[in-house]
Amino acid sequence: MSHDLGFHGDTMAEGLVVSTCLGGAFVGSLFSGSIADGVGRRRAFQLCALPLIIGSSMSATAKNLWGMLLGRLFVGTGMGIGPPVAALYVAEVSPAYVRGTYGSCSQLATCLGLMGALFIGFPAKQIEGWWRMCFWASVAPAALLTVFMEFSVESPHWLFKRGRGADAEAEFEKLLGGPYVKGAMAELSKSQRGDEADTVKLSELFYGHHRKVVFMGSSLFALQQLSGINAVFYFSSTVFKSAGVPSESANICVGIANLLGSLFALVSMDKLGRKALLIASFSGMAVAMTIQATSASSLVSGSSVIYLSVGGMLLFVLTFAMGAGPVPGLLLSEMFPSRVRAKAMSICMAVHWMINSLVGLLFLRLLELLGPLVLNTIFATFCLLAVIFVKKNVLETKGKSLQDIEIALLPPV
Repeated sequence: MSHDLGFHGDTMAEGLVVSTCLGGAFVGSLFSGSIADGVGRRRAFQLCALPLIIGSSMSATAKNLWGMLLGRLFVGTGMGIGPPVAALYVAEVSPAYVRGTYGSCSQLATCLGLMGALFIGFPAKQIEGWWRMCFWASVAPAALLTVFMEFSVESPHWLFKRGRGADAEAEFEKLLGGPYVKGAMAELSKSQRGDEADTVKLSELFYGHHRKVVFMGSSLFALQQLSGINAVFYFSSTVFKSAGVPSESANICVGIANLLGSLFALVSMDKLGRKALLIASFSGMAVAMTIQATSASSLVSGSSVIYLSVGGMLLFVLTFAMGAGPVPGLLLSEMFPSRVRAKAMSICMAVHWMINSLVGLLFLRLLELLGPLVLNTIFATFCLLAVIFVKKNVLETKGKSLQDIEIALLPPV
């Protein structure tokens, strides 16, 4: 790509191709709450697909760096809108007893998407201009999302909040079946306080009685990113290369570890609970980062360095996918009250993208300044801080209705 577009060897330009996308995601996430509340969850999905299609097409046909950057900005905007809406939608249309399982499907889908992109990109080194086909291929899932959401139900929670009780009942009947509609509507009515139509002000989220939950959500996403997961994903090929493993094989190994962890989360979320998975996941990540730090110390030498480094990295990805990856998005969409859920999620996801971009931007520079021993130790410390934070602050939501969770966190005054 850099050869074709004339920026080969310009590391700043190469970094911009990545960071522009993350910057767009930050902006998109800030507006995702207003979009989801304004037009509904289904239409928000379709709107997020629009910049994905436009941006991917622009990138595929780019003639220079600026065309590529503009395309990446559009794609990033769609990326920012999508995940918060997905978390909201899954939480609001899923029955309580399987909500965790359905929430884990998002992480599993992300994992399969990464592996699919990897396989599509394999011919890029052999076939000139194949990178353009990779961008064209990414148009397809966005287009399919637009079409399939037309046949999906709207969130009954959003409809009820908008005063469309009859429509909410009709959607519950599609989701749960006729006999369960009255019970679902009764649950939905429990948490209403007569202010659902009011505009949510940002001051309420930062200074009002919702600030504790917003702080908890933002902190959880910040700790997720400060654990070093994206540094591992971005730069895993370098570690494997030092072990003599080709980059394609390295990416497959990381993808398999991610897939196995995601499958474990899928079957365990509604059995073990969100809090238990988070504690186990961050604890395992701390151990994995400690192993990687040890491999960079003077305590080991020879082939042991390679085994510890590669093993620690795969263990880190595995344990991340078991809890720290899928849980925060689902957990926060469950814990935020209906009235502020969309906008609060958008703020937390904005924090996620901001920390994500900072880690991606500064990782290589910090690695040069501090070395792998110190940097991996810092990442391990953040994982341990996350364990402590989860133990002290996170409420278990397994098997509870969204209304029961809301009442437990914000009892009526």
